[in-house]
Amino acid sequence: MTPRVSVQIQDFDVSTELAKLRSGDKRVGAVCSFVGTVRDINDGDAVSELELEHYEGMTEKALEAMIDVACTRFNIYAARIIHRVGRLLPLDQIVFVAVTSAHRHEAFQACEFLMDYLKTEAPFWKKEQTPNRDHASRWVDARSSDDDAIKRWNV
Repeated sequence: MTPRVSVQIQDFDVSTELAKLRSGDKRVGAVCSFVGTVRDINDGDAVSELELEHYEGMTEKALEAMIDVACTRFNIYAARIIHRVGRLLPLDQIVFVAVTSAHRHEAFQACEFLMDYLKTEAPFWKKEQTPNRDHASRWVDARSSDDDAIKRWNV
């Protein structure tokens, strides 16, 4: 059985992950997924590299708990989160979230909920490298827009 959560350095194949998620489950009528990628700009500055850190074990446990919450809030069959860590470059895939359900409405909501939850509560630390000599690297702060997004779910 495919794990629900993976925190990994290596890239992932979206088609393979979606096929594994819905494999053999004839109840599935909807699959919703989100893939986040590294941008080359943030807060008006160029970004040449993004480095992600986490606490092994704690991060996976937090992501599993998020899926548990999604399963109680939405009528979904399965969920999968992959989050990459280490050194990433612009265009690299960074996060994959996917859910299956009988109908699209539940799948869309659960996928969006998981991404909003992940952006605010997952224990990852992001450090950007920029070509700016005065501020060659900086830690990425939480965004108020992410905080606003999670509030609508009343978590």
